[in-house]
Amino acid sequence: MMYGYIQIYTGNGKGKTTAALGLALRAAGAGLKVFIGQFLKKQSSEQEALKRFEDLIKIETYGGPKLIKTPSVEDKKRAEKGFKVCMDNINSGKYDVVILDEINVAIHLGVLNVEQVVAFLKKRLKGVEIILTGRYAPKELIEIADLVTEMREVKHYYHKGIKARKGIEF
Repeated sequence: MMYGYIQIYTGNGKGKTTAALGLALRAAGAGLKVFIGQFLKKQSSEQEALKRFEDLIKIETYGGPKLIKTPSVEDKKRAEKGFKVCMDNINSGKYDVVILDEINVAIHLGVLNVEQVVAFLKKRLKGVEIILTGRYAPKELIEIADLVTEMREVKHYYHKGIKARKGIEF
């Protein structure tokens, strides 16, 4: 059984989810089982691609019909339900790696409570690698993490009016 560290991919640059998914593929290639809980997301191309690996990688989403600017009661309920599913999967012993995609943003928007997330991570089943992604990683999570990588935007075509493209950004 491996130890199971906490990793965070954060920052305003592109590539946080992509890095986590790359780790998921690497883990699956080594025969490890992966669970991915995507907060705030409804549909993404990676869900379609990962169906090909459903024996090793399971993915669920906990997002609403639109991007959250001001969270609703429903957004909060979806996030809380998703976090419970992720907690259960971390402690189930079924998975070697659990990715909580965009959980930092969910905390930033107030749909999840940072104290609750930190308390759970401190008492979780050891031996499960935990990956937390999203901008705005709170200092409380950074303090308990074993690895923190910050993606920094140097230049982005979004600023030229290029919209998110299917298969590239979502």
